[in-house]
Amino acid sequence: MTEPCDLTALEARRLIGRKALSPVELLESCLKRIGEVNHAVNAMVAMDEPAARATAKAAEAAVMKGEKLGLLHGLPLGVKDLDDAKGLPTTFGSPLFKDNVAQADSIAVGNLRAAGAVVVGKTNTPEFGAGANTRNAVHGVTGNPFDPTKSAAGSSGGSGVALACGMAPICTGSDTGGSLRNPAAFNGIVGFRPSPGVVPSERRPHGWSGLPVLGPMARTATDTALMFAAMASDDARDPLAYTLPGEPVRGLGWRYHPVKPVDLASLRLAVSVDFGQAPVEKLVRDAFAIRAKAIAPLFGAAEEADPDCRGGDEAFEVLRSMMFVTAHAQKVRETPDMVGPNVRANVEEGLRYSLEDGANAAAAQTRIYRAWQHFFARHDILITPAIAVSPRPWKELYPAEIDGKPTRTYFHWLACAYYVTLCGHPAISLPMGVDALGMPFGLQIVGPRGGDALVLRVAAAIEEAFAGDATLRRPVPDLAALKAAAPVKEMPGAVGWD
Repeated sequence: MTEPCDLTALEARRLIGRKALSPVELLESCLKRIGEVNHAVNAMVAMDEPAARATAKAAEAAVMKGEKLGLLHGLPLGVKDLDDAKGLPTTFGSPLFKDNVAQADSIAVGNLRAAGAVVVGKTNTPEFGAGANTRNAVHGVTGNPFDPTKSAAGSSGGSGVALACGMAPICTGSDTGGSLRNPAAFNGIVGFRPSPGVVPSERRPHGWSGLPVLGPMARTATDTALMFAAMASDDARDPLAYTLPGEPVRGLGWRYHPVKPVDLASLRLAVSVDFGQAPVEKLVRDAFAIRAKAIAPLFGAAEEADPDCRGGDEAFEVLRSMMFVTAHAQKVRETPDMVGPNVRANVEEGLRYSLEDGANAAAAQTRIYRAWQHFFARHDILITPAIAVSPRPWKELYPAEIDGKPTRTYFHWLACAYYVTLCGHPAISLPMGVDALGMPFGLQIVGPRGGDALVLRVAAAIEEAFAGDATLRRPVPDLAALKAAAPVKEMPGAVGWD
């Protein structure tokens, strides 16, 4: 029998609306699952069970009274530890903020609560979201649910693992260099990076930069669309989330949920294993080839093609480090021993760049963006691997080499994700079985400019097409093995940066 915590968000919400499932029953199922397996993976790092139970009880009362229910009414929510949820710690994975308790919700969390979500707890993240290995000096490491000795990726690693294990049906995430898509790929769940500004954020250090975005994470494409519809909104605190007088041009939730059917045979598919230049290990290339061969016949036309990403590595390195200088240079100067190696490296790199370097990076980003518009005039959808490697041990700070070739930076292995970031196009990581090592494989689906709804529709169609294929549908971790596993935080090196 399916446990309530293993229901999809859509199924659970429908049952709640029909009074066939109590929000209290659903929350208790999630809390039970957390109690059973969290020790093995360390995904949920802060909770207030009495507050969650009180919210769930109020949600149950609203159902019984016949009140109007929000999109997410009664659904337990995991909140990434970079987002503020009132009354819960926001540590950012940093010793500097280990005692910080949020006094108010962030915009995104507030929108999710307003839609009826029940905050169950905070999910782990690397320090300030730096790097794609969820490990920090406050809460320690988050282990992959398919092998807790391996990385859960990041920076939304705690959210990805919590979803894979059934701790919550929906979780928040954020994405600059793939921080939604990377953990989705490593943990066998869905992570959606929307177009900048659709989900408003008040915490970007450079408000006009579209590199960092907030987005939804769930176990299916349709669940992700449901959550996205509740997150999308306008807010004047975010300069990218704008409206025209009386006419919203972003944040129309009905555009995204319910997911409308799409005829894949009417679309032109582009297939790229590495964008023509990203470092992608052979194991991932082989796994992607199998999926691309299976997917291509669903589309009206399909061909191998790479969008022009020349100069993308250099541009992303400069633009990313500029944000780190703004956000963290003072910390590195004043409290260097309290800041981890990834953050220090980014700040030090950023301080070496000149104004000319910044200008050249912005110009390269613009050139690549315009080249992408020509590419998407010929293709409707692009598929690639979501991430360049199969999960590696979390003791490795980052992949210094891929198939024997050194990587440029500690985040170069995320190139498949950050080329998309540079151009501001929407993209989703969809789980499609496991690779040759038995670890989850994530397919990245990229849409045209502003094509958020199209990406969600295509992802849902591909998901449905392979729902009956045991080798290509979403993989599920061995929960019995996790229940019996030793605590991941007891492994040597589990707490710290290196």
